[in-house]
Amino acid sequence: MRDQATVRAALERAKARLDRLDLYPTPVRIDRVRVFVWPTLFRLPWFRRFDGYAAWNAIFLRGTVERSGDDLLTHELCHVWQMQHHPAAMPLSYLRSGYERNRYEEEARRAAAS
Repeated sequence: MRDQATVRAALERAKARLDRLDLYPTPVRIDRVRVFVWPTLFRLPWFRRFDGYAAWNAIFLRGTVERSGDDLLTHELCHVWQMQHHPAAMPLSYLRSGYERNRYEEEARRAAAS
């Protein structure tokens, strides 16, 4: 990441937004969360439709943190929070429910909109 202070500040803003929500028993932990700007990943067929992707403690972005914006980072950090509480059920839910009507996806959308 180009500027770790910028990334850290953006993560802290996203965490502050999520901390206002009462979705899980403990607040999201960001101490081990890493943000990667990896535009090449989003050229792969599965990832083309996304601008961000969360996988446990990693958040992958198509563009820089500044370009991606706080809403996308909050959305992806919400997925990290979900996986902190449901590490197997959350990712597997996409196999059962798909993407559009997935309860975790809907929750992350609402979290970013709040």
